[in-house]
Amino acid sequence: MSNLPPMLYRSAQVRDGERKIIEELGVSMHILMERAGFVAYQLLRKRWPEATCILVCCGGGNNGGDGYVIAKLAKKNGLRVQLYSVVDLCLLRGDVLAAKMAFEQAGGHVDSMLNINDPPDVVVDAIFGTGLNRSIKGSFEKTINVVNALNVPCLSIDVPSGLCADTGNVFGNAIVADVTICFVALKQGLFTGKAADYTGDIIFNGLGINDVFTFKTSASATLLQSSQAKFLNPIQSRSSNKGAMGRLLCIGGQKGMGGAILLCGQAALRSGAGLVSLLTSESNLIGILVRQPELMTCFWKRSQGTEALERMLMWADTIALGPGLGRSCWARQLFNSALATKLPMVLDADALHFLAKYPHRYENWVLTPHPGEAAKLLNVCVHTIEQDRFTAIKELQNRYGGVVVLKGAGTIVYDGNIFTVIRAGNLGMASGGMGDVLAGVIAALIFQTKHIAHAAIFGTFLHSHAADIVVEQSGVRGLIASDLLPVLGKNIEQMSNCEKITPKQKSSEKHG
Repeated sequence: MSNLPPMLYRSAQVRDGERKIIEELGVSMHILMERAGFVAYQLLRKRWPEATCILVCCGGGNNGGDGYVIAKLAKKNGLRVQLYSVVDLCLLRGDVLAAKMAFEQAGGHVDSMLNINDPPDVVVDAIFGTGLNRSIKGSFEKTINVVNALNVPCLSIDVPSGLCADTGNVFGNAIVADVTICFVALKQGLFTGKAADYTGDIIFNGLGINDVFTFKTSASATLLQSSQAKFLNPIQSRSSNKGAMGRLLCIGGQKGMGGAILLCGQAALRSGAGLVSLLTSESNLIGILVRQPELMTCFWKRSQGTEALERMLMWADTIALGPGLGRSCWARQLFNSALATKLPMVLDADALHFLAKYPHRYENWVLTPHPGEAAKLLNVCVHTIEQDRFTAIKELQNRYGGVVVLKGAGTIVYDGNIFTVIRAGNLGMASGGMGDVLAGVIAALIFQTKHIAHAAIFGTFLHSHAADIVVEQSGVRGLIASDLLPVLGKNIEQMSNCEKITPKQKSSEKHG
């Protein structure tokens, strides 16, 4: 996964920025179109050098103009080119019309009907640009269906047609690209939600104006990659002791759900917490001791009264609340008492259920909902959350305060000021226990960083990046949450060299 610029933008920002740069620098849209077409054509030849026949599908905007330039260059270089215009050619104007005429002057022919008599080696998707904001119908929908059914590689220009460049939402259907080449600036919607199923590899080229653009335009979001994340690792004093590394209390694990709170505690240990104690059901204590002796444990029964519970809570610097907590009266009392401490904390799983039922705003916590939990917190359906994840996370933070981590493909972290999109993670993470591990990682980092937003951002990246490292070594199928634990304690640079070590291997090493 190649590194990309860390700044993300909304499509309107890119359009306005391009217009201003054209006015100020005297760089015409025609020149930008020629540059974009040339760069895209060079990428096509590099990515698919054996291709001899290409299908170019063009719309009526500047994106379509890029497609005409690509087709012209392909024609001049001896490739067989079929170019299909999805729009009525009579509607073409300006630079797009000029690009179409240049293609025809090079010997090309524009088809007004899509007939695949000669299956192409590569398809170029130049139908819609970044401005699409409506459902796709008619010839556009038909074209997308035909292209996706061809089962040949596809290069999308700027954004796969049918995908919203601002949100990652799909307008009914979208081109499934193998590669998307993005020009001038990266669009925020390409990196979250459903976009992961459509963009393929994302390549960036600034067309010679990106430096001016970024200087004049404030980013709408930040893309966090390993090249930036490595600088977020908290630096600890060499004289630190376990007390100086924080006392974390992980609360949860009703009877039958001890694994969730165990994973949370283990992840916290691996992420550098000095002392970790689990406040859990008495039934979990032996299992925790056998599995992870470094974890301390305590239990509370309602018969002990709230004063005993308060004494347990007073021990902590930070709280992780929710993994395996359940929804019983016992769980409700733990939830209420934890919130009463006013300590920095991470809320996950069943703690988010109680928060949705009994709304509360607090500035010193991190909320880690998946889309289903986010929907409950906002009293909407999951589709509404996924339709615009940026708007959803902003509303969550406005309502509940603190820092929100909206999990899923392209996890977003929002602290009320900056959207951070995490460029890490994989399909294998869709398995039980991953959220418990994330809660432990972030909670451990809160004390180390002394900053909940910093902890949420770095912890979320660390968690996803660890999963990517394990998948590189072992494959995506069967990835489980505990596979991440041996990798979490490494620095970003060390992670890629970290071999996956199972508990069985550790045991044999000790006795070998």
